[in-house]
Amino acid sequence: MLDRISNMFSLVANQAHGSVWLVLFIGFCFGAIILYSRLDKFEKMAGFMIFEDTLVPRMAMTTVALSSIGFYFLVDAGYASYSIKPTILTGLIIGAIIFGTGLVILGKCPSAFFVSVSEGRVDALVGVAGGMVGGAVFTLLYPWIEQITGPDLGKIRLADVFGGYELAIVLVLSITLLVVAYLLPTIEYYDPADDRDKH
Repeated sequence: MLDRISNMFSLVANQAHGSVWLVLFIGFCFGAIILYSRLDKFEKMAGFMIFEDTLVPRMAMTTVALSSIGFYFLVDAGYASYSIKPTILTGLIIGAIIFGTGLVILGKCPSAFFVSVSEGRVDALVGVAGGMVGGAVFTLLYPWIEQITGPDLGKIRLADVFGGYELAIVLVLSITLLVVAYLLPTIEYYDPADDRDKH
């Protein structure tokens, strides 16, 4: 087990994404933002799903828009590179259904699980254990799963479809997301547990 953990740190250090400490620092900042905004709470995600809270979609759209612009200029300056995944439609649809089902049942996306675990939430610990079991099952059954995921359509980018115009595509999509996030009404789900936590 310790060898596997050590190997994981070596893989991160050798992939030219920055030092392990930088990756850990970014991870801590990401966790702090999730914790501050309370996006790790089941009630917050449930409020979004029943249209009683707009914080989740507004934050998601703002994050995607700003990070897209920042990432484009990092790539353009040579400080980052694209890692485009292949388009496998059947696999994507199956994966989206499984992901959505898990999101609805547990009320969190995978990145928020570890933040919730740090708060001592047992439901999140169950989700982490379930995710690890799911990963192990996926690994063991991958030769069979690969046969039902459909054809690989290749690494498709909008810039390739439209013949270039990468910056224009990034700006149009990012500005659209920012405008929609700004226009969405500010609705926050009231959770009585928040009052109890303050006392």
